[in-house]
Amino acid sequence: MVLQTPPIPKKPTITWEALPADYILPDDPVENIQQPTLAAALTDALGNAGRIQPQMLIGSNFGLVATVNKKIIVKAPDWFYVPQVQPVAADIIRRSYTPNLEGEQVAVVMEFLSDTDGGELSVRSTPPYGKLYFYEQILKVPAYVTYDLYEPSLEVRYLENGKYTLQLADANGRIWIPEIELFLGIWQGERLCQTTNWLRWWDKEGNLLLWSQEQAEQERQRAEQEHQRAEQERQRADLLAQQLRELGIDPNSVS
Repeated sequence: MVLQTPPIPKKPTITWEALPADYILPDDPVENIQQPTLAAALTDALGNAGRIQPQMLIGSNFGLVATVNKKIIVKAPDWFYVPQVQPVAADIIRRSYTPNLEGEQVAVVMEFLSDTDGGELSVRSTPPYGKLYFYEQILKVPAYVTYDLYEPSLEVRYLENGKYTLQLADANGRIWIPEIELFLGIWQGERLCQTTNWLRWWDKEGNLLLWSQEQAEQERQRAEQEHQRAEQERQRADLLAQQLRELGIDPNSVS
């Protein structure tokens, strides 16, 4: 009897080439209505906190490109962050991103878990390649986040020695994302009339990064409180002036 050993997987040849102008990018629909709003909320909080700079690239359902064994591979994560990219001309719309060719490597990728069979955690090492394999072995993204809205469950994997390692949350259930220098965690509440379990950012001091609508509401409440204080001061001044007049004293003569 001859024992057969499984073949050793051949290391893929990865190159970073410009996407042909006529290349048709995948236009798959999102899995559910929550995915775009989850992604938009993450970006909104960063922008409201002044943490988005012109050289950055943050996107959602946007093609990340690599050429593997001379075959173009595109994955469109639910959310991603690149710290620095090369600018494009004002009349050109960026339709995809190829790391190392157009700028730095992708620093953070997020996938919101779907109903498909382990798609976001697939380690399939042959085309069309599993997402986890693609982000870990092809793009080598330092931080890979997966989030199940319905559990809810948040997992963050860091690239260590070429393999993803699950990270433990802190006592608050949050996980530090060094590439963005913020904690990521789950927060239940309402945004734009939608109540669900949101992914949210906290700074290193534990302060929640507000969405723009929350910031606007805080400013409105602050302005209303200032108005109320001013009205109370006016009413006190009017009462004092009335009391002085009752005593026969001209309030205008009192310095």
